[in-house]
Amino acid sequence: MTQQEKQKQMPATGQAELLKVRQGKCDSLRQSGADPYPYKYAPDHKATALHEKYKDLENGTETTDQVCVAGRIMAMRNNGMFLDLQDSSGKIQLFCHKDSTPAGELAKLDYLDIGDIIGGEGTIRRTPRGELSIRAVKIQMLSKSMRPLPEKYHGLSDIEARYRQRYVDLIMNEESRNTLRTRSRIIALIRNYMNDMGALEVETPILNSIMGGASAKPFVTHHNALDTDFYLRVSPELYLKRLIVGGLADDVYEIGRLFRNEGISPKHNPEFTAIEGYHVYKDYHDMMDLVENLVQTIVLDIHGSLKIPYGDYEIDYSSPWKRQSMLSLVEEESKIDFMTLKTADEARTAARDLGIFVDPKASWGQVVETVFDALVEPKLIQPTHVMDHPLDISPLAKVHRENPRLVERFETFINCWEIANAFSELNDPAVQRERFNAQVAARNAGDEEAQMLDEDYVVALEYGLPPTGGWGMGIDRLVMLVTNSSNIRDVICFPTLKPKKNPDQ
Repeated sequence: MTQQEKQKQMPATGQAELLKVRQGKCDSLRQSGADPYPYKYAPDHKATALHEKYKDLENGTETTDQVCVAGRIMAMRNNGMFLDLQDSSGKIQLFCHKDSTPAGELAKLDYLDIGDIIGGEGTIRRTPRGELSIRAVKIQMLSKSMRPLPEKYHGLSDIEARYRQRYVDLIMNEESRNTLRTRSRIIALIRNYMNDMGALEVETPILNSIMGGASAKPFVTHHNALDTDFYLRVSPELYLKRLIVGGLADDVYEIGRLFRNEGISPKHNPEFTAIEGYHVYKDYHDMMDLVENLVQTIVLDIHGSLKIPYGDYEIDYSSPWKRQSMLSLVEEESKIDFMTLKTADEARTAARDLGIFVDPKASWGQVVETVFDALVEPKLIQPTHVMDHPLDISPLAKVHRENPRLVERFETFINCWEIANAFSELNDPAVQRERFNAQVAARNAGDEEAQMLDEDYVVALEYGLPPTGGWGMGIDRLVMLVTNSSNIRDVICFPTLKPKKNPDQ
């Protein structure tokens, strides 16, 4: 019977006894003169590298090649004769036998448990059954694990345990490790793409004295030294455009955390990662090209194809992506041309006739957006740039050059999710002040997501912001799409959770 099987049969009341046993082994190690937590170790190979190097080694073959590895014990068989070690690259088997392993080293097996991190030295062999192994001549404890690993952590009924104790999830779940490694790779691809086009990466404040750059409910904190409330940023937009005004670079971008004090769902986390970029002498058509090309670069690098699965669908990232106005998409689904409705009251009545609830104070544009969310968004599976939004829901975008009720804005949808948002940036300071004043009025009327008047930003615009295209993209959702992950918590190392009083529970 393996240690895992013994542990599985043990009642919950026996878990405390397991901890005592491990503590006893740790104490015995110290009494023997060994340090269960040494300062360093020098392995010279990773598991995957060994498998690649000796992939042609025939079954039953012994070598004299000496190697040194380190990893966590994931399985013990035959009283420790076979130890499966897991390092950051994969697994390798350590073979301990009286014919080749010194007696003093074999004695160390009595101190070992599944979960311990050990080092092993020996010669490479392939067993008659084809398992690449290391015939151990030396074993060293590197970190005594005081808690037993779960039998099948991925299958726990309390799925939140995977997120609360991500470290255990990563030990047990290769899929989780691969997902988070792919996330890091995607961020590196984004950064390389932007740097290759000559964009300058910058950092802007996370603590903002004025909330701006996006319509969202913020987190509020207090700065003791300044005795002033600050907001965790909902967007870096206004600071990034200040840098464009200053002429720091023609193209700037920032990758960082944003914070929105809103709901938690499979596609929403209050603390999330995004990229925003701003590019002089460009408009929103150029930003569509940029977003499309960037996402294609990522998908192709990770998968080697522009057609990849997500859930029950195959998403085709090939160009050209569909580009269509919000109003025409709404008309296709509702059979109502909202452009013919001149007032907010008419729009609200039309929405109610469709069976869609709208706020009694909703503006014309807010009604259009609500109808879009209800009827159109659930059908946007394939990549689509939704263009030309109502002006009153887009306070930072330039008015559409052909229709004064709209702005030059687009949102990119994939799998029914918004993953990008972009504008031809509003650069007329007088118009921007008017838009801010309208937002302040909405905020005073009870809209907690309406933006504040940022007087300093208006002053910056008065110095002159060149024609600029700007865009932002949520990286977490992009990672979900690329890794076929159904929950945003799967692609964030430590997602936001309600804390537990007792972490052991």
